Amino acid sequence: MEGRCILIMKIIKGKIPCAKKVVIYGPEGIGKSTFASKFPNPLFIDTEGSTKDMDVARTPTPSSWAMLKEQIDYVVSHPDICRTLVIDTADWAEQMCVEDICSRHQKHGIEDFGYGNGYVYVKEEFGRFLNRLEDVISKGINVVLTAHAQLRKFEQPDELGAYDRYEMKLGKKTASQTTPLVKEWADMVLFANYKTYSIATDKDGKKHKAQGGRRVMYTQHHPCWDAKNRYGLPEEVDFDYAVIAPIIEQSGVAPVQPTMPAPGKKTEIPVTVAAVQMSIPGTETTKATIPPAEPEPVKPETPPPMNPPTDAGPAEKLDERIPKALRDLMEANSVGEWDLQEVVADRGYYPSDTLIWNYDPDFISGVLVAAWDQVFAMIQEMREKAEIPFN
Repeated sequence: MEGRCILIMKIIKGKIPCAKKVVIYGPEGIGKSTFASKFPNPLFIDTEGSTKDMDVARTPTPSSWAMLKEQIDYVVSHPDICRTLVIDTADWAEQMCVEDICSRHQKHGIEDFGYGNGYVYVKEEFGRFLNRLEDVISKGINVVLTAHAQLRKFEQPDELGAYDRYEMKLGKKTASQTTPLVKEWADMVLFANYKTYSIATDKDGKKHKAQGGRRVMYTQHHPCWDAKNRYGLPEEVDFDYAVIAPIIEQSGVAPVQPTMPAPGKKTEIPVTVAAVQMSIPGTETTKATIPPAEPEPVKPETPPPMNPPTDAGPAEKLDERIPKALRDLMEANSVGEWDLQEVVADRGYYPSDTLIWNYDPDFISGVLVAAWDQVFAMIQEMREKAEIPFN
């Protein structure tokens, strides 16, 4: 039939090798960070400073939500720096998200939005955060989220009475919005806890004491905790990375490596150069054809270091009176005090000679930090204009 578009659909059968998305939660001190450090070549984004005594690779501790997102974007653009990205912990990351949203909307707390709108904003922003982590997965890098556990009173709609159950500690009220997102996103949700037994201490069985304390890991849903896996793991296993190592290390996906040309071999690039006609006064028109120049071999690019400095970056150390969240972003992007002052003055917020630490704290957190991507884009635009020579 004329004008009809025929869609050719490709059907994919069988298992598709890919990086894994793992969530590990449990009480404080049970060993979640140590467990995550056993994953292949891990890189920690330590939001709470719990890895100081561990021999692991880590980024600088993010002091703002914007800095955390920048670090994830760096891993996406340089996938050869690790095989596993660990966010330690997700509940501290969520707190950064809440603070960022409150600063952006000039609110003192998430309850100030009214009608539950603040929790919706957190859910949407945290959903975009998980989408960023999907970009990491697409590069063949495993992603591990650790989180603390909390006990919550739970009541089923079809049953009378309530009981305690363990959940991820993603805020008392925001958990109802963000916890389902995290559980749906993950391939494995693993709950680690101490297994204890109640032993009677008298012959009548009225007095009991707890014994045991072995660390175990639960991999399937239970009325008293959330857990899941897609790989047929037993319901209860030892809290040991060796249990899931075959699943993680046989995923069949290697990190993306930069393409390198073979040594001694030139990379041929087709180049088309049109013939140029040259006319000399007083003589006949002569056509001179300039042959195309032989292209030079392409040199492999070396990935820049984390938070690479720019040519226009500051040579001096930033003043410590600048709030840490803003100072960290400025140092990470090599932004000087003069650069920021000029952009702020250009937008009419403060005169150019106003020192940064004298800015209103709400302006710093709600505008400069919360909208750092736009602020940094303005600084780059200002630098480019300054480099244009005058005729």
